[in-house]
Amino acid sequence: MHKRNVVWTPQPKQQLFQQRPEYEALYGGAAGGGKSDALLAEALRQVNIPHYRAIIFRKTYPQLSELIDRSKDIYKPAFPRARYNHTDHFWRFPSGAKVYFGSMQREQDRTNYQGKRYDFVAFDELTHFTWQEYSYLMSRNRPGGPGTRVYIRATTNPGGIGHGWVKDRFITAAPPLTPITGEYTVVTPDGPLKLKRKRIFVPATVFDNQKLLDNDRNYLANLAMMPTAERDALLYGDWNSFSGQVFREWRDDPAHYDDHLCTHVIKPFRIPGFWTRYRGFDFGFSRPFSVGWYAVDPDGRLYRIAEYYGSTGEPNVGVQMQPAEIAANIRRIEAEEPNLKGCQIYGVADPSIFDESRGMSIAAMMETSPNFISWAPGDNTRIAGKMQYHFRLAFGKDGRPMFYCFNTCKHFIRTIPALVYDAKHVEDIDTSQEDHIYDECRYVMMNNPIAARKNELQPPKEFDPLDLWTDTTIKDKYAFYRQ
Repeated sequence: MHKRNVVWTPQPKQQLFQQRPEYEALYGGAAGGGKSDALLAEALRQVNIPHYRAIIFRKTYPQLSELIDRSKDIYKPAFPRARYNHTDHFWRFPSGAKVYFGSMQREQDRTNYQGKRYDFVAFDELTHFTWQEYSYLMSRNRPGGPGTRVYIRATTNPGGIGHGWVKDRFITAAPPLTPITGEYTVVTPDGPLKLKRKRIFVPATVFDNQKLLDNDRNYLANLAMMPTAERDALLYGDWNSFSGQVFREWRDDPAHYDDHLCTHVIKPFRIPGFWTRYRGFDFGFSRPFSVGWYAVDPDGRLYRIAEYYGSTGEPNVGVQMQPAEIAANIRRIEAEEPNLKGCQIYGVADPSIFDESRGMSIAAMMETSPNFISWAPGDNTRIAGKMQYHFRLAFGKDGRPMFYCFNTCKHFIRTIPALVYDAKHVEDIDTSQEDHIYDECRYVMMNNPIAARKNELQPPKEFDPLDLWTDTTIKDKYAFYRQ
């Protein structure tokens, strides 16, 4: 009887991930769940088909090298006749099938894959990639011949430049292990064609990787010793707290929407007529534009009360609307919104809209008849503006911040907590993100600066993750991820 040489065996969560039928599947959400191994093994599924082509991405080549080294531990023992090409970074299998390793250090690097085709596309640490990079590779995901399955797989931890769009697409769209259906309409010569694609999130943490815990119990302690934000993200898969997050002060607690304590998000209410109103604006054409309306109470506290966001619904993609049309819609909103109707509103905008070097400025286009939407140039001092966010988001000893956001301002709530720092300009945010709301709000804040404030909000009571591992009597808010 022939003896099987078992090189790698999936653990239960890895196996669940590999069994999913959806076109897209995201695996992980925390460190130590066996994410990279699951991707490497999945890429082998169709290597018996000669025309099969797969590619696995990491953001940079230095990051990719570790993945390549691990592939040698799995691929070579499983396929002794397979050969790795060190120049072009791919494995060739006995059938002729190939598994490539790729990187996209810059967003424009995605065009390096123009004209390529891959039956299987995978991303290791998906939050390191932009939506534009990820979605472009969808166009490269097609069969090279009959008999192959065409699909996409990804793994990730919370945090990184793509945290926001990944969270929206996979985490908040539905509970874990719940298929999400995207519906699309394509116009063909025979008329509209309705199409559907499914995606899913399969959560996993180090607690799902028993082999790792058995081999290195100290790894759990290493994660437990990390700062709170990093610990919650990497140990428990908490998508609301992660490494690199700019505004860690942010709190969105529905339990306090009414009393306004220890939360930045509150229910709308009727703004008194004597409160000053502001309108912030960041123009975008190919990228989204953002209009935000604000009110200031007698204590100088700022409230975001309404918003108008020019996005197609795809992450960081604008609707390409002309300035005059934006102005007309602003005029309509201000005539209909009860907290704005009949009020004097001061407009503060990105100074670049006053540029006349290429003809009539955007500001002038919006100010002309019949809309008459006027602006004053905002203070674009970036670091000082970011600090105004920190000062206003800080909670006082009474549990109240100097900034609130109505829970109807969905795009502010979605984008601001997801902002991360720029790797090169470490005190500033990464401007390649969806930062348009951040900018227009920053202009309003700089028009109403406040003195420095320290965050007095007490952090949640610490608990020992090692006890959490053994003591089933402890109420575990992260138990959902360990199902």
